[in-house]
Amino acid sequence: MTDTNEISVVDLRKNLADVLNDTAVQGKTFYVTRNGRRIAAIVPVPLAERSEQAQG
Repeated sequence: MTDTNEISVVDLRKNLADVLNDTAVQGKTFYVTRNGRRIAAIVPVPLAERSEQAQG
């Protein structure tokens, strides 16, 4: 199972390199938030590929 975290758009801008590294190397998933609501997710490539395959 992947480790999940939430990060605001503002913090993501400041820490993009670290977030991408944590996703690629450690398999972490980040939910990007705006005004406390999830608006996007940054996920490891294998997870995204499995999702695409499952959708056909």
